[in-house]
Amino acid sequence: MSVPVAVTIAGSDSGGGAGIQADLKTFSALGVYGACVITALTAQNTKGVFAIHEVPADFVAAQMDAVFSDFDVAAVKIGMVGNAAAIGVVTGELQSRRARNVVLDTVMAASSGEPLLRPDAIGALRELIALASLVTPNLAEAAALVGEQAAHNEDEMYSQALKLLDIGAGAVLIKGGHAGGLESVDLLVERGGATRFAMPRIETRNTHGTGCTLASAIAACLAKDLSLGDAVRAAKTYISAAIAAADRLQIGSGPGPVHHFHEWW
Repeated sequence: MSVPVAVTIAGSDSGGGAGIQADLKTFSALGVYGACVITALTAQNTKGVFAIHEVPADFVAAQMDAVFSDFDVAAVKIGMVGNAAAIGVVTGELQSRRARNVVLDTVMAASSGEPLLRPDAIGALRELIALASLVTPNLAEAAALVGEQAAHNEDEMYSQALKLLDIGAGAVLIKGGHAGGLESVDLLVERGGATRFAMPRIETRNTHGTGCTLASAIAACLAKDLSLGDAVRAAKTYISAAIAAADRLQIGSGPGPVHHFHEWW
């Protein structure tokens, strides 16, 4: 049995709800074998991030060499990278290995607000954007990357997505989950136009790891040879169901994780 392989390059969440742990759970739930490259260790739980230990850039490179030299990698999901040196290593390795189906979740802060990207690394992150098949920023991240205020409507979301395309991204999924309204609207913007993905807004505080999970679900679907539009659609359906089932878990005393294995238990 041949199983597609996806690799996540991200930080570890000791609470298990986001980062590497969320990505590997998502890959497994969607029938894809998951490998990983850890860029940072975080001490966190549902109440916040309490410490970060960055992995040296040369060790990030060693992990990437180990994974890519042995596995036929069908898709790559990138999350927290943390600093310019690590971003430079990841960028160089992906270029040299001609990685395909690269999904970049431009992680700058934890859902609890703690910064996960050094301010001086934003320029390096823009270089990584140019390698990505898809970039998945939320409203605040898109605004920071293009040097503007956060979008207040879909026209402004579309405008900022176009600017990210100009940086070199293959496509942009700009996420409106932090906006108000009865619907959560994401826009998939490609050079040929835009596709609107809307889901009813689910009332729950347990949304830890939603961005990581959505990006890794898209990567998993691309690894299974779905088109980009179909991959985003399938991933949106998966994350919406995971959020809807999140209250069943009752994990921790703060905002808890989504339920990655909602179809099984």
